[in-house]
Amino acid sequence: MTLDNILEEINKANSIVLLAHENPDGDAIGSCLAMKLALEELGKKADLIMPEYPQEFEILPGANEIIKESNIKNYDLAIALDCASIKLLGNCEEYFNGAKVKIVIDHHSSNTMYGDFNYVDQDAPAVCQLLLVVLGYFKAQVTKDIGTCILTGIITDTGGFRYESVTAETFRFVADLYDKGVKVSKIYQQVFGSKPRAKFELHRLAQDRIEFLEDEKVAYTYITREDEERFGCKNGDHDGIVEEGRDVEGVEVSIFLRETPKGIKGSLRSKNYVNVSQVAMMFGGGGHIRAAGLTVQGSMDQIKAQILNAVRTYLK
Repeated sequence: MTLDNILEEINKANSIVLLAHENPDGDAIGSCLAMKLALEELGKKADLIMPEYPQEFEILPGANEIIKESNIKNYDLAIALDCASIKLLGNCEEYFNGAKVKIVIDHHSSNTMYGDFNYVDQDAPAVCQLLLVVLGYFKAQVTKDIGTCILTGIITDTGGFRYESVTAETFRFVADLYDKGVKVSKIYQQVFGSKPRAKFELHRLAQDRIEFLEDEKVAYTYITREDEERFGCKNGDHDGIVEEGRDVEGVEVSIFLRETPKGIKGSLRSKNYVNVSQVAMMFGGGGHIRAAGLTVQGSMDQIKAQILNAVRTYLK
């Protein structure tokens, strides 16, 4: 069984690195931190490399031990969490490629199975929920700190338990974490109830730019690097903009484009029936049925037109 192989490789490894997709969200950060803490429970130490991540997650247990880079290029074991393809590791791809053994733990339907051992469950609403299964199999104790990291990932990737991927098992897991002393309301407040001024201004600008297209079934907006610099934004301040467009009555698909050094990054969300993962895959991206992303080269107007053309074929 894959989990037996993964545990065997963990036990054999003297050096371990944990990685997630670039521009990590709560599930990526939560699962990596939970795995790092769990490995310590198993008597192993691991480096967690994230060049940058949103400031609201700095309060999570173990976040102060996250490093931006490492002098080690050839780890015994690399574990990628919440990352559908190797290219999404960004600048951390070199650490994954350089490892002797490579493991992938993920829940994206678009996962390319790029590890030596892949544990992927696309039915799991968050990698953090999947990690509870993994740690249970390893007989690793889920402490309050580990539970806090895991619950953060579950809350963020389910939109606060709003998405259809949530199951009865999700709530059973949350109840168990609550019994361990994990503060559900505190995490919810930190993730959804606290917004820096720069983030507020960026979101307000994006809302002012929203266009409703295709008989108002599509919401589109964008921000530029100049916008982010003007407000003094930090990594992650754009998070949530695409959901704001989707949540407007009558909108089925929300499209949000953002300028980055690597090209135009697109975020797609749908409400009821459009599979935005299929749309994203047309541009080399991927994700989930209702949430997906992509990064492409070109002008904002060109990419807007191309994505709209692709979305149009799925609209009823």
